[in-house]
Amino acid sequence: MTGPATRILAGLLEARTGQKLSPARSWRVETALRPLLRELGLASIDPLAARIAAGRDEALATRVVELLLNNESSFFRDMSVFNLLDREALEAIRRARARERRLRIWSAGCSTGQEAYTLAILLSETRERWAGWTIDLVATDISAFAIARARGGRYSQFEIQRGLPARTMLRWFTQDGEEWPVDPALKRIVRFGVHNVFDPPPGRFDVVLCRNVMMYFAPAARAKVFDRLAAALDGDGVLMLGAGETVIGQTDRFTAHPELRGLYAPADRTGAQSRAAA
Repeated sequence: MTGPATRILAGLLEARTGQKLSPARSWRVETALRPLLRELGLASIDPLAARIAAGRDEALATRVVELLLNNESSFFRDMSVFNLLDREALEAIRRARARERRLRIWSAGCSTGQEAYTLAILLSETRERWAGWTIDLVATDISAFAIARARGGRYSQFEIQRGLPARTMLRWFTQDGEEWPVDPALKRIVRFGVHNVFDPPPGRFDVVLCRNVMMYFAPAARAKVFDRLAAALDGDGVLMLGAGETVIGQTDRFTAHPELRGLYAPADRTGAQSRAAA
C-alpha cells in the first residue's frame, strides 16, 4: 500500500466493511474516487483523505466507502455451478422438505442483484416443481447503493448481455430505452436488504450463496464470516462460494459436500440439524 492518503482510505474501507484492500489493488482507490474528486473540486485523494481523517463528515465517509466497494456482478456467473444447484442441490432439498414445503435461500453479498434475479429465474422456470411451496429468497449487501439498484431491477445493455442467454433475456426483461427492467414477477420473489456479513444472519436457510466475497477479507475476518454463514445454514443445507474461493484451510465449519462437487456442507451436519430442530 503506497502513500498515507491511500492507507487512510483503505483503512476506512476495512474498518467499515471488513474488506481489505491488497497492495495489488491499491490503484483502485484513486480510480474509484475520481468522480467524487471532480465533484468536490479536489486535485488528488490527499485532501479527501485529510477530510476523512478529521472525522467530521460522516456523509462523506459513507460515500467514500460506497465508491470503494467492488459491485462487480453478472447474471448466471459460472453457469455450471448454477446448473448443479438447480438440478441436484435444489432437487435434494425439495425431497427433504416435502412435508413442510418451504425453501429458504440467502444470497449474501448480492451486489446489484444479478445473482438474486438469477435464482428467481431458476425458480420461476421450474415453477411446477415448487407449486404449493413457500419460497423465501433473501438477498443482502452492505452497500445501500447496490441494494437500491437491485430493488430497482433496471440494467444496461452491457449488464443484461453478461451471462444471460438470449431466450432468457427476452423472456424476463423488456427493453425500456437504454435500460432493461426485470419482469415484476421476478421482483416479487426477492426480498432485498442492507446487511453486513459480520452481523448475525437474517434467518436460517437451506441454501446460502456467498460468492466472490471472501476474497476481500483477511484470514481472521474470513473465519468470522464463515462462522456467521454456518449459523445461518440448516444441517443438510448447502453453501455456494465463488469459483476462486474454498473452505479448505479457511475454516473448520464447512467441508466439501460429499455428493455435490463444487458446493459445501456444514462440517457438523448432525449437530447443525439438532440446533435447527431446537
